[in-house]
Amino acid sequence: MNPLHIPATASSPEVDFRFDAHELLLRGESFPENAAAFYGPVIAALREFLALPDADRTLVVKVALTYFNSSSTKMLFTLLDLLDKAASAGRRVRLDWLHDSEDDTIREFGEELTADFTHLEIKLRAVDA
Repeated sequence: MNPLHIPATASSPEVDFRFDAHELLLRGESFPENAAAFYGPVIAALREFLALPDADRTLVVKVALTYFNSSSTKMLFTLLDLLDKAASAGRRVRLDWLHDSEDDTIREFGEELTADFTHLEIKLRAVDA
């Protein structure tokens, strides 16, 4: 599969999906006018990728969002649900949830993900801004 790269804008995050390296990165702020339209191609690419043979490699998903609105949250949950289902079927998936060391809201959201998506290996990592 060809890599999927969507540059960040003022209202949407950078998406860097390097299929050959089994790495997906979401970074920046996420409050696009139409979250479903923005995340639709990302979710479609993820579905296509997850349908491929696993090759016994861990898919590493790094999420470093500094802000996201409620419609982006819904899309993130759709994406994470796909990953969780793949993990429950035996695919190795690690989610690195990166948050500013002083941003309790983003950290706490990451903590809640561990309860919602029990098949994912979730690592919370504080980073300095």
